[in-house]
Order: sequence, then structure tokens, then C-alpha cells
Amino acid sequence: MADVSGDSRFRGRSDASLLLDAGHDPSAFSELYVRHVAEVYGWLRRRLEWAASDLTAETFARAWLSRGRYRDVRGGSALPWLLGIAANVLADTTRRNRIETRARARLGLPLDLASEDGFTAVEERLSPRVALARGLGSLPAHERDALELRVVDELSYAQVAKRLAIRPAAARLRVSRALRRLALSVPKEDP
Repeated sequence: MADVSGDSRFRGRSDASLLLDAGHDPSAFSELYVRHVAEVYGWLRRRLEWAASDLTAETFARAWLSRGRYRDVRGGSALPWLLGIAANVLADTTRRNRIETRARARLGLPLDLASEDGFTAVEERLSPRVALARGLGSLPAHERDALELRVVDELSYAQVAKRLAIRPAAARLRVSRALRRLALSVPKEDP
């Protein structure tokens, strides 16, 4: 394969020597990246197209972190080593995706979170704020008004009663009923 070096300082140098120098000269690792990113990306794209860019980035991040463990067994080319890392990244991603998909299925959540509708459905189902708004909207108007005056406006029961032209005992009863209905309509969070 022709040398596709990005920096003339590295022309003719093996990948092994670039990895050896990368610790004190990060541009040496950049050169390794330039030489092999297209092959690594292509390899990943053929296997998992939608995630190839992210997996390529993860491959080179892992290569950077493990550069000190590189052993030159291919005459100076790091491509087989990089593709081995890419295979591990792909396997990890596939395993994690299977686990997450099974968990979403068990919880009754949408399996396809790649679409905007998937995120919206999860947000609507799990968001306490959305559930609370839905619960408040389902309350009878007289109970909702009493609850908002007592909780949102922080009025005393006597003030709520005065505003609604009812007795304080009736105001207390309306707030109590509204809270009970909300408690039954809003899903509980696990501790």
C-alpha cells in the first residue's frame, strides 16, 4: 500500500516507530491515524454502518491508551493491531446493545430509540413532570383550583376558602381529594 503520510517528517517511518514516539510526540500518533483511519472506518462501516464513525473514534482512543502494549509482529504495520481493537470495540458495542435492547423490552420501552419518536415516548412515559401535568389536567376544575391555590400559590386553607367562596373545611377536602387522585394517577418512582 502506498504511503499516505500527512506529515513529511514521518515519511518512510514504520507504524511501530510512530507508536514508540507517540508518548513524547503526539503528532506521531496523528500520523498513524492519517495512515489508517480510512481502512478502520471502512472495516467498521461494512459491519455496522450507522455507528462506524463513533466506533472508529473509539478504536483510535483505545489504541492511544494501549499504544505502549503494541508489539510489532507485522513488519512495522499497525493496521492488523488497529483492526483487532476495532473488532473488540464492535463486539463490546454489539453486546451492550443486546443487553440494552433486552432491558428496554422487559420494561416495555420502545426498542428503536434511534427515531425521535422513541425518545419522545420514553420521555412521556418516564417523566414525572409529564405525568404530573397529565394528572393535574384530569382533575375536576374545582379540585384543581383548590390544589393550585394551596400548593402553587401557598395560600392557607382559610385563604383558599375565601378565594373560592367556600368554607375552610370544604377547601381542605378539595385539596385532599385532589392530592389523593394525583397520587393514584402518577407512576411511583423506585427508591
